[in-house]
Amino acid sequence: MSEQIEVEPRKLPRAVFTEGSILKHVLVMTATGSIGLVAIFFVDLLSLLYVSWLHDAKLTAGVGFATQILFFFVSINIGLAIAIGALVARALGGGDRASAQRLAASGLVHSCVIAAGTSLLALPYRGELLMLLGARGEALAVADHYLLITLPSNVLLAAGMALSGVLRAVGDARRAMYTTLFGAVATSIADPILIFGLGLGVNGAAYATILSRLTIALVGAWGAIHVHGLVARPQRRSTMLDITPMMAIAGPAILTNLAAPVANSYALSIFAGFGEPIVAALTIIDRVTPVAFGVLFALSGSVGPIMSQNYGAGLMHRVRRTLSECVMIVIAYTLVVWVILWLATPGIIAMFNATGATASLVAFFCAYGPAIWLFLGMIFVSNAAFNNLGFPILSTVFNWGRATLGTAPFVTLGAAQGGPEGGLLGMIAGAALFGLIAIFTAWRAIKRLSAKVAAEPIGGVV
Repeated sequence: MSEQIEVEPRKLPRAVFTEGSILKHVLVMTATGSIGLVAIFFVDLLSLLYVSWLHDAKLTAGVGFATQILFFFVSINIGLAIAIGALVARALGGGDRASAQRLAASGLVHSCVIAAGTSLLALPYRGELLMLLGARGEALAVADHYLLITLPSNVLLAAGMALSGVLRAVGDARRAMYTTLFGAVATSIADPILIFGLGLGVNGAAYATILSRLTIALVGAWGAIHVHGLVARPQRRSTMLDITPMMAIAGPAILTNLAAPVANSYALSIFAGFGEPIVAALTIIDRVTPVAFGVLFALSGSVGPIMSQNYGAGLMHRVRRTLSECVMIVIAYTLVVWVILWLATPGIIAMFNATGATASLVAFFCAYGPAIWLFLGMIFVSNAAFNNLGFPILSTVFNWGRATLGTAPFVTLGAAQGGPEGGLLGMIAGAALFGLIAIFTAWRAIKRLSAKVAAEPIGGVV
């Protein structure tokens, strides 16, 4: 094993989350994760706005279609990053730094290989994939070229997200935040220069995406490899052996992440029957909600290392406390954002120039729609527990359950009885059912693990 560089060992204990206030750890990790994540959502919104300023709806639609395809690959990368973070954090929690370094190296190799393979596989079929989404004519051509430029850079994004997972596993929330934050800053600077300054149009937005992904990978490498020395030199035998525990977590996590697009696609097909103004309203909602509720996404990704370290150290009372604190944060945050959206309704409608049925549905969502995020947040937190405590299949079950049984019948019946507003209420009802069952199951799983650990302490299992 090659010699590792440790620049700031005194600043980070062996397993920082096994000591101190759980609430503080959760808040710090979530706050720092939120900054970078919300920045990406906001910059994505700005990027689409810049393209819309080219005054050609076909260009905007083309980027939208391409983004839907790219989201598939991002979902895979997220699942891989979750697995790397969970395994490295568990090793650190058990006091086995050498295993943490080995797992980080193997995970990085796996992430890059899988990202490169899936991207290369999709490249020849990008046109067919886009047509499945309904892309036609000039919008299809724009989306096709956008994917041709951006898909190969997926390997950079996978590497950056994997390295960010390593940083979260060791407890360096600040540098983990920098990976996404600097990527967002790179995009916000490059977009107007490339799109308008150099006159590259939509291609400029695609090149800005590549620059952003390169930035994420470089910043992540600096923190995980140079600062913490947590990525060993990859070894062929270790890499092959480590793929089993990694995919045991990554496989279900990837399937879990793919559930949301399935649910959204079905819901969109139902709402589309009410006409374009309703589809426009859903588009506005889809742009606003990631920015408004990005903290809940960050919460689910940030608490994994906290649970894993304490699980690895056999401190199950701290694992239970982590889940409880997360539920309270979900409730408090959702209620605050709910009030803000309700008060900001006129401004949101004016910003997007919404009128008629579009404005009415946006106003209805701001008044009642945030309730769905209360229950989605519970599902997110439950997923973090399942993925990091050895029950990844449960994460897949609840997400796909919500995406199918919790969406199709509820949205269909709601829309049939109450129109678009009824469809939204149906989505809330389905999310409530699966969110409450998921959080109850997470508590039961932790209770069972606690009894097992008490009987036979883990002692640093990886």
